[in-house]
Amino acid sequence: MSRISMFKFAMFFVAVTFLAGIAMPTISSARDLTVVGWGGSYQEAQRKAYFNPFIKKTGRQLLDESYNGEMAKIKAMVETKNVTWDVVQVEAPELINACEQGLLEIIDWSKVGSKKDFIPDAVGECGVGTIVWAFILAYDADRIKGEGPKSWADFWNVKKWPGKRALRKSAKPSLEIALLADGVKPADVYNVLSTEEGIKRAFKKLDELKPHLQWWEAGAQPPQWLAAGDVVMTSAYNGRISAAIKEGRNFKIVWNGQCYALDSWVVVKGSPNLDQAYEFIKFASQPQIQAVLSAEMPYGPTHVKAVASVDATVAPNLPTYPANLKGALAINTEWWVDHQAELNERFNVWAAK
Repeated sequence: MSRISMFKFAMFFVAVTFLAGIAMPTISSARDLTVVGWGGSYQEAQRKAYFNPFIKKTGRQLLDESYNGEMAKIKAMVETKNVTWDVVQVEAPELINACEQGLLEIIDWSKVGSKKDFIPDAVGECGVGTIVWAFILAYDADRIKGEGPKSWADFWNVKKWPGKRALRKSAKPSLEIALLADGVKPADVYNVLSTEEGIKRAFKKLDELKPHLQWWEAGAQPPQWLAAGDVVMTSAYNGRISAAIKEGRNFKIVWNGQCYALDSWVVVKGSPNLDQAYEFIKFASQPQIQAVLSAEMPYGPTHVKAVASVDATVAPNLPTYPANLKGALAINTEWWVDHQAELNERFNVWAAK
């Protein structure tokens, strides 16, 4: 081979190596599917029911992260076209707002399953319903001996049960809880809140309790605060308290006045893992998989067959159990879509005073 030929060959080899060096990171840097939930014991239950079985089934890695519902982060990802989350669990009003803002993929139900297999509220344009959950009143029976609170009105009774209380730091469901404590019937709550007088009534009721309140933002905080004695009673996600009870805590759940709603899986607009996102949602929506989650943490399933197959020992701990629905309030998603921005701002100003 001549020197010129050898030189050309060497240059060709260098060029190929260089191009391969560019191509290879593209392949290896494609990130793993990322699923975002609410953290704490609930996400531990999700790992057992959803994440680890999905990894085992597909042979691919899955990253799970947690958040407190901050939709601003999702908006920033979409607007900057730097989407690092794929599948996210969201509450119903946030689902509708984010869908209208174009922050979420429109669900292709042919890649998830038959709509008839889900309870009606679980079928959305941008979301696939995954759990029915509730805000409930909880207290530590080791600290409150004898008769405990039985309603939100009792939650306000600091003379009979002195000590700090905790509520979620948001207008929803603090305003609903305040009106329930003030004697408004569940069926009338949103009619009352639809008037300026009703909103003022709710804030006035919160004023009564404000010196005795501390605010939680993460779902893991209420059971932690109860266990530490920081508060004597609190609002909380029902599943978080049930998980603490399974671990040996003598906590009590008051179902009267529960405020229940539905969470959904969504896919962030522009996700580079769209096919994997659908594969995960379809997997996590199977009745036998949902039943595992309900057994780990008693949130109501959304697949019709899962609802029917929930273990008899688990059913009484679900928000949807008939006896638990007495005095319950269904959080009105459409109402909050119309009022959330205004009332959250108003609530934050009030809470900061």
